[in-house]
Amino acid sequence: MRRTTVPAECRPGARWGWFLAWPAVGACLALGVAALLSVGVVLIAPAVAAAVFLLRRRHRSAVPGALAGLALPLFCLNRGGPGTVCHATAVAQTCTDAYAPVPFLAGGALLFAAGVLLFVLLGRRSGRRARPAATR
Repeated sequence: MRRTTVPAECRPGARWGWFLAWPAVGACLALGVAALLSVGVVLIAPAVAAAVFLLRRRHRSAVPGALAGLALPLFCLNRGGPGTVCHATAVAQTCTDAYAPVPFLAGGALLFAAGVLLFVLLGRRSGRRARPAATR
């Protein structure tokens, strides 16, 4: 019995594995930009390094996962809103006004859906080009 190896690009689910690596890059980049004045550089540097690594592996069809990753921080914004949100520690209490979380949730869902939809559409398009012609 002869065994054949299937390239990683052709295995079912392999494309989705590469896609799932990109949301981590997008989320790290989004958090780094949001926190640029404090720890942003510490978050942006690994995001750029991971993006370079993933692009060198030639899995460019999974890049829309970064768009989905940009949505992840939006799901956490203003969870306590709307209204005044107070946080107490052992020595102090701080209060801030928070917006309603629904617009951030809607924006995050839209970005996430756009990233997944774009990935699926690009996969179908590249799948049609990559298939060999049927032989008789």
